Amino acid sequence: MSSYYYYSFNFSVIICILLVVLSFFSKSNAQLNSNFYQNSCPNVSDIVRCVIQEALQSDARIGASLLRLHFHDCFVNGCDASILLDNNAKTNIVSEKDAAPNANSVRGFNVVDNIKVAVENCCPGVVSCADILAIAAESSVSLAGGPSWNVLLGRKDSRRANQGGANISIPSPFESINKITTKFSAVGLTITDLVALSGAHTFGRAQCRLFRERLYNFNGTGKPDPTLNTNYLAKLMKICPKKGSNTALANLDLTTPNKFDNNYFANLQNKKGLLESDQKLFSKNGASEITNIIKTFSRDQNVLFQSFVESMINMGNISPLTGTNGEIRLDCKRVN
Repeated sequence: MSSYYYYSFNFSVIICILLVVLSFFSKSNAQLNSNFYQNSCPNVSDIVRCVIQEALQSDARIGASLLRLHFHDCFVNGCDASILLDNNAKTNIVSEKDAAPNANSVRGFNVVDNIKVAVENCCPGVVSCADILAIAAESSVSLAGGPSWNVLLGRKDSRRANQGGANISIPSPFESINKITTKFSAVGLTITDLVALSGAHTFGRAQCRLFRERLYNFNGTGKPDPTLNTNYLAKLMKICPKKGSNTALANLDLTTPNKFDNNYFANLQNKKGLLESDQKLFSKNGASEITNIIKTFSRDQNVLFQSFVESMINMGNISPLTGTNGEIRLDCKRVN
């Protein structure tokens, strides 16, 4: 073999090896991991937790609100903190905050800003807003008595928002279970994920406008939703009179409204689900697979907690920006 072919062959082999190594490095680099800030910001989880603890002193529902922010963020272009961006003509940002599922509904932005300031004071330019939302969700659940878990980290922040996507992709309490299931499937989540993540409605509040028709004019019948427990219906009518405020609040879980537990699933079996989409999970027309999962979660809180953690991790893995994609925003409300 001539020296030309020998060196040409060796060079080709080296190139192939380098490509394999680079491919492996790129893939491993794209994986989220719980130790991402171990050296650059080791106390980030404690900082987030402290700010939320302080916020809970004056706002008992803030934990549920922060968890919901993470959920609504991940369903639109992945977990990239796009939901936090304000309208900005200079950077062509049309905010997701004004999308129908979010407007006058999602909240907790001020607490996220406070967390970001506290984190930046300790670790400037290191922790993304997307990761702050993920950590805040875990802290909110555990502080309410729910499970804790090692949050996978390493996301970057988006440089754009997608209001149109928010209008289409975020599940609505007025939709059928089939449509909601389709939206979960579109982002790679399963039926078990759907039921487990619905368990987040074990704490927090909902505005009357989201369920008033169930009380007075279900499906245009002029009558209440027949799947509502009559005693529960009477209580809800007092909170939300027919011509009362649309923004008055009712507890999502009438038994332990500020605690993360499995009572939500017992409520569904007793026809005491607040939102129509919640009660539909356990309706006579519901899928047997879903009703069986609900019964299991109602019987065994440990099984619920384990499934909820797995589903939160699954949701947190929806299309994250990593590596050179995206940025670390210095202010969560605007791109750098």
